[in-house]
Amino acid sequence: MWYVITSIVSAIGGFALVKGLEFLRKRDAETEAKAIFARAQQEAANKLREADIEIKEAALRQKTASEEEQNKSREGLRERERLLDKRHEALEQQTDDLRKQEKIVETTQRRLKEKLEESTRRNDELTKLIDGQRQSLHQLSHLSREEATSRLMGLLEEELSREMGTAILRHEKQLKEVCDERARSILLTALHRYAAAHTAESTTSTVDIPSDEMKGRIIGREGRNIRAFEKATGVDVIIDDTPGVVIVSGFDPVRREVARLSLSKLIADGRIHPSRIEEIVNETAKEIEQQIQKKGEAAAQEVNIGALHPRISYMLGRLHFRTSYSQNVLRHSIEVAFLAGMLAEMVGLNGDVARRCGLLHDIGKAADHELEGGHPKIGADLLKRHGEKPEVVHAAFGHHDEIITEYPYTMLVATADACSASRPGARRESLERYIKRMEELESIAGGFPGVEQAFAIQAGRELRVIVSARDTDDSKAAKICRDIANAFEEQLTYPGEIKITVVRESRFTEVAR
Repeated sequence: MWYVITSIVSAIGGFALVKGLEFLRKRDAETEAKAIFARAQQEAANKLREADIEIKEAALRQKTASEEEQNKSREGLRERERLLDKRHEALEQQTDDLRKQEKIVETTQRRLKEKLEESTRRNDELTKLIDGQRQSLHQLSHLSREEATSRLMGLLEEELSREMGTAILRHEKQLKEVCDERARSILLTALHRYAAAHTAESTTSTVDIPSDEMKGRIIGREGRNIRAFEKATGVDVIIDDTPGVVIVSGFDPVRREVARLSLSKLIADGRIHPSRIEEIVNETAKEIEQQIQKKGEAAAQEVNIGALHPRISYMLGRLHFRTSYSQNVLRHSIEVAFLAGMLAEMVGLNGDVARRCGLLHDIGKAADHELEGGHPKIGADLLKRHGEKPEVVHAAFGHHDEIITEYPYTMLVATADACSASRPGARRESLERYIKRMEELESIAGGFPGVEQAFAIQAGRELRVIVSARDTDDSKAAKICRDIANAFEEQLTYPGEIKITVVRESRFTEVAR
């Protein structure tokens, strides 16, 4: 009985335990399901926020890109507007020049028409005079027709010779004035259309050093470093008491530039010894060679003359390191090229050929320290060897008027070369030379009798001379002006022209009481 009761109780307890466990598992499952659902909702909300943020960021990026594109478009439009303004100004200048030229042509035509009318009138007068003389001769001289004709022809030839000489001289003078005016207008127009600045260099370069202690390292033990550097570069290194700098001196501008850059690299590197010096110098020399080639190609591209032979481009690039009277020869050559091209186009010649002649006219200066002869001959030989046209070769050979000019481009290049070299600001003088030249001008003019004062103005381009009104008259003042100009031409060497103005002033003073 007790066994049965115990079994029943055990069964009921087991059943109750199972149900309790099932209830607990169900409650745990529901709790876990609610937690999973809550996490899913949270993740969905996070995803929505992230998506919203990404959308806003994308919109902001798109707006920024759109604004940048609009800014670029506006900048491009402004640049095009500036270019159009420049072109408009150039067209207006050309229009003004054409108007001036038309006025000159109209004036010339009017003068020629007047001269033709005057010649016709004189011809009629001569015809009447001949008829009158013929009748007078027949009436008074009782000469035969042949004798009268011979005497009349002699008188006529004598009269016509005088008239012809006078007319020829008058027309020659007028033609010279017209030609001078036309040439002056062409030159002024070309100079007005193009102007360039020039940088001045000398035969020395300075290298900054961080401290004077570096000078000892550059010299090295018993001077081995500086000797190795000078041997590798071919220049002189001057180390004196000047604080903070070392001077590199040499007449070859390319070597001087290689030495300057090499010394700067060695100072920055800090390792200064003979093997390192040789390595740096060789590396810098290769860099300079590449730079020279690029300079020559860039100059040809700037002038727009097409491709050049690589050797010609290299020699042209060397001119960047060459100066003539403190004027950079490469920039001078580019300026001559543009001026020669403009002059050629104004007179009806090929502007491209003229620009090529102008750019290469001083190419011989890149090698004149390596070969014998002047730079015109060296340049002409160099251009001829590399297949340049005869016009270009002749322009390099004859731009200093040393030979007979066979091509018109040679005269154009010589003219452009003189304009580039002699215009104010192209070349720079030292203060001592400038003062000496001013003193020479004033002293030569002051040595003539009757001159009271002389003043050099316009940087020596003009001289004002004041003569005594008591000792000179107008004819003597004109002679003094001519004599001073002749003295300048014989005694001085100068680029361009010097204008001499002689002033003779008479003053009369009375006092009314």
